[in-house]
Amino acid sequence: MRKEQICWLTAIIALLAMRGAMAGILPEDRVDLLYHSYDGEGVQVTGPSILVRKGIGNSFSVYGNYYVDTISSASIDVISTASPYEEERTEVSAGVDFLHGDTIMSLGFTQSDESDFIANSAYFNISQDVFGGLTTVNMGYAKGSNEVFRNGDPTFAAESDRKNYRLSLTQVLTKNMLLGLSLETITDEGFLNNPYRSVRYLDTGSALGFSFEPEVYPNTRTSTAVAIRSRYFLKYRAAVFGEYRYFTDTWGIDAHTAELGYTHPTDSGWIYEGSIRYYSQTAADFYSDLFPGPQWQNYLARDKELATFTSQSLSLGVTYQFSPQRWDFLERGSINFFVDYMFFNYDDFRDVTAGGVPGQEPLFSFDAQVWQLFVSFWF
Repeated sequence: MRKEQICWLTAIIALLAMRGAMAGILPEDRVDLLYHSYDGEGVQVTGPSILVRKGIGNSFSVYGNYYVDTISSASIDVISTASPYEEERTEVSAGVDFLHGDTIMSLGFTQSDESDFIANSAYFNISQDVFGGLTTVNMGYAKGSNEVFRNGDPTFAAESDRKNYRLSLTQVLTKNMLLGLSLETITDEGFLNNPYRSVRYLDTGSALGFSFEPEVYPNTRTSTAVAIRSRYFLKYRAAVFGEYRYFTDTWGIDAHTAELGYTHPTDSGWIYEGSIRYYSQTAADFYSDLFPGPQWQNYLARDKELATFTSQSLSLGVTYQFSPQRWDFLERGSINFFVDYMFFNYDDFRDVTAGGVPGQEPLFSFDAQVWQLFVSFWF
């Protein structure tokens, strides 16, 4: 099970499905064909996705998405306590948007299935234009339920639930500038850790100087994130955009994200885009790279995603927009290619595979590359 490796991929698909859905305007009829690849820290994730969206009359728009990824993993978590593995995940989602005046109501569901994790979720969203369309208010709610298993152990089964509450406001400040504010709260309950992951503790009786035992997490978690984002359109049709996001949760994690980017369209149909992103977070209260002894406290975690770390990323993209000449039923199309370079540096997670005195091994760091190639057609 590797939810932390695939969360960004799911976000890509969600953005493709939702883009264009603005209050007062139904999304256009379109087809998106996507192929993605992630390579970093001994983990490779690849797979295709197809998204189809079609309007029904003047008030409804429906979409369906089928998404597959395959993963091969020899990450530091895996090779330090287990063997490399390969598996496949499939995800199916569908939804409908209903337009009434300046209001759009959306309803949808997603089902994700892999050998040791089954997830089902449904969402409801409502968007309302006010003040002559200069302000858009968006409210949303989603609920998910998960079933967790452990490959090789038919006796293990657990469950978790998630509720997501969203509120956002988009404001047209000037003819060239948009400002957005958002608030999101997520509550999780149930089995929230990875059934394969272990923590390590000092053990003078071990040849390594340490031993492993299973992680133990709290069975509840509440997180809150607030964000402010803005986009400024320049006179020559280019745009500068930026975002700041603050995240905090009941596990003691505080995180900051800042992003700055630039989009440049040309008269020949090419659009170039680039952005830089910085992220930092503090560790969870019950996290430690090396505990002093076994069962040292009630809750135990050594997941590097709960450690103190920073990351930087550079994103570059190019889009070519064209008008199909041979197919009259197509209005236009685009070919899009994006690549992201990401760098992670950990302050309190050590590379146990490097050897050395327990607790004094080199601090862990890695880089990753993500690329996305997708083709869109409007009809």
